[in-house]
Parts: sequence; structure tokens; C-alpha cells
Amino acid sequence: MAQMESKLLEIEIEPGTASKLSPLLRRVTAPNPSVMTGPGTNSYIVGNKELAVIDPGPSISSHVSALLGACEGAKLRWIIVTHTHPDHSPAAMLLAEATGAELIGATIEDDGHQDTSFKADRELSDGDLFSNDEFTLRAVHTPGHVGNHYCFFLEEEKTLFTGDHIMQGTTVVVIPPSGDMAEYLHSLEKLKELHAEFLAPAHGHVMLDAESVIQGLIDHRMAREAKVLAAFERIASGTLEQLLPLVYDDVDPKVLPVAKIALWSHLLKLETDGRAQKHAAETIDREVWTLLC
Repeated sequence: MAQMESKLLEIEIEPGTASKLSPLLRRVTAPNPSVMTGPGTNSYIVGNKELAVIDPGPSISSHVSALLGACEGAKLRWIIVTHTHPDHSPAAMLLAEATGAELIGATIEDDGHQDTSFKADRELSDGDLFSNDEFTLRAVHTPGHVGNHYCFFLEEEKTLFTGDHIMQGTTVVVIPPSGDMAEYLHSLEKLKELHAEFLAPAHGHVMLDAESVIQGLIDHRMAREAKVLAAFERIASGTLEQLLPLVYDDVDPKVLPVAKIALWSHLLKLETDGRAQKHAAETIDREVWTLLC
């Protein structure tokens, strides 16, 4: 295990290259780097003889070719998506057409952010198993980032494929109404019960000390919630624009538009908890929030 940890720390992310991470796992990163995707979307190939591809990624011809090349000499049986955002699932159909593999995922009503081209051959359910003589993958429903998000646990190597639920080097954007902060935190607690050792995110490097990373995310979100509560001590009520500089006074101003969405998520969680209420308005920017207790 120590050798595996050392090797993971040395492997660079190179779009288009099938990097071997472990005896059962390879990573092919799409050439779609951005502020939101980091170095690009990671597609993971599990197995050696009969394969599963997790998060086939965007419909970029060079990326699809790289995945097909990495699967040569073996049978691609399952194409699995963690969720249907457009940097994760559009290549699924192209891979399926080329290989005949089964498309697996959870579909959801389009909220303006979904890949509407994705059509599942099989809809996911919590606890679904994908197994053969080499490996067992367990599906874990993890709503929060979006309602149809799933993570996948590779039991033989104690590796958790986290999609966008956990990303390396940054926190996840939770976008209501499909995204839900209360569900996000509940899902993190659920993942702790797996006792994973490695986290394989859709964006960034494999992370070690999985339980510590997961707990750190919970602590971070609760610390931000504490700042929301502290903001109400300074102003009795306020709109998102009025609360934003108080709650996010510790971030680069460039990220405030994204932070505003996160603030909205935290306020909705406090509303669900019965600790805050909003006065209805025609837009979220005009809603006035008040702390109840």
C-alpha cells in the first residue's frame, strides 16, 4: 500500500494519456481545462479484461479516441456516469456506439445545466453492484452537488470515485434547486462510513487519507455556515448582495459570483433547519433573509 501511495503522488495529469494508477485503475484526462474543471475531466478505466469506464467526459474526438485506444484488447462492459453535467457524460453515447457497452447513470429533469443527450440503458440505484472476476464497484447515491450524483467504491483497492462531490484542491459548487447543501453534508457523512483510503476525483489528482479529506470538507462547510450566522449579528436581515461581503470576506473577489451561489445554498439549508426565513420576491437577488434563532 505504501508503494501505491508513493506512485500516486508521482503521476502527473497528461490529457490524452492513459496513466496507470494501480493494478486495476487507469486515468485518461480530457483536454478541457478551465476554472471550473481544473486540469480537465478525469475518466477512469477500471479493470484489465472486462472494463468499466467512469465519467467518459465531454464529447471531444481526441478524448474519445484516447479512451477507445486505452480499452483495446479488452471488453468495455459498462459506461458509468457520476452525474449528467456536460463535462462528464456527453462522450458516453459515442463510446457505447463504438463498443456496445451498457450506459449506466441516473437521469434528472433538465435544470439548464444537464447533458440532455445522455440516455441510460439502466438507471442507477443506491447500492448497485458492478462486479466480475477482477473487481466490484458499488454505487453510492450522493446528492448535493446535484440531485442525480453518484460516487462509486472500488472495494478491492478501497478507492472511491467521487465525481464532482469531492474535487482535489477546491470545494464543490452546490447549485440550487437541484443542488442542496443539507444533502451534500449528509452525503459526506455517508461516504465516511465506507472507510475508503483513496479518493479519485473527476477533477484533480487522487487524494490520500480519504477520511481526513472528507471530514475537512464537512468542517469547512460548517465553518462557512458559522460565518453566515455571524453576518446576521451585524445586520438583522439582508439580501444575498448585502450578506455576501460579510460571509466571504476571506476570498478573492474574482470568485464572489460563485460564492454567491454557495451563500444561497447555505441560506436554504438554514431555512430547511428552521433557523432562517426569506421574504419571497420575484428573483433570488431581491429575497430578504432573516435569522429566526
